[in-house]
Amino acid sequence: MKYVLGKIKIELFLVILYVISFEIFLYYYGTNAINIPIAIPTIIGTIISLLLAFKSNQAYDRWWEARIIWGAIVNDSRTLIRQVIAFYKDPDFSVEANDFKENFAKRQAAWCYSLSQSLRGKDPLKAVKQILSDEDFKYIKKHKHVPNAILLLHSKDLKKANEQGKINTYQQVEIDNTLTRLCDSMGKCERIKNTIFPTTYSMYIRFTLCLFIILLPFGLTDLLGWLQIPLVTTIGAAFFLIEKMAIHLQDPFENRPTDTPMTAISSTIEKNLVQMVNEFRDEFETPTKKPEVELHHIQPVKNSYFVL
Repeated sequence: MKYVLGKIKIELFLVILYVISFEIFLYYYGTNAINIPIAIPTIIGTIISLLLAFKSNQAYDRWWEARIIWGAIVNDSRTLIRQVIAFYKDPDFSVEANDFKENFAKRQAAWCYSLSQSLRGKDPLKAVKQILSDEDFKYIKKHKHVPNAILLLHSKDLKKANEQGKINTYQQVEIDNTLTRLCDSMGKCERIKNTIFPTTYSMYIRFTLCLFIILLPFGLTDLLGWLQIPLVTTIGAAFFLIEKMAIHLQDPFENRPTDTPMTAISSTIEKNLVQMVNEFRDEFETPTKKPEVELHHIQPVKNSYFVL
């Protein structure tokens, strides 16, 4: 309640101040000149309800679209690493191949983190400094659009792997299609971020809402007296909360509690991808779990699921 009411504390203070002032004026100067039919505020309240319902619906559509896009990012990130693991030729289970896959997974996790921070207007480099290799980090520092630079690194590695014969052209094209879907998701997020909800529409709703609050005490003068102070305050709080909810939902990348949980999603993606590329290492790890296990000394097992 503290968080919710804190979002409209200024509006609540002004409404309470207005209603109290209205009652004081009414007490000293009478009611004949300021009484209006209750039907007038009722009609305005009905109009506001329709406008707020429409705005809330449109704002929720933007928020839900953002969540759908990040759901697609989760799926495509897993698909990307699965394709890299499955397509990369490594009959000897070499350390070089394992490093290639692990670096690819970490870079994809860094892409998710950098995209989330970029959408929130924060420094995307700070979130990926501990994940990327020094070489990759130096490369992306030269670019203003960090997530796009990371996708470019993906493409460069795929091209190099194709030239070395680790993947064929068809496999490269298939993985590149996954990168294209990730790029599309990035563009969709930026479209939502950069497309501002019509300002005039919000201004009209706020103007009509203020007019409703101003006229409401005039219609309740003969019915409630001093009891209209808590009543008008409660009604005003309800309308202002609905308006504020719509404002928060229409911008799902503004680093608020109501935003799309991009950091949590990115953390889940990182855990999934790292586990995927380290599954082979964990399976054949010695009981003492020595980190210096030489993977290239392990011979492929016939009929094993590790044989691609």
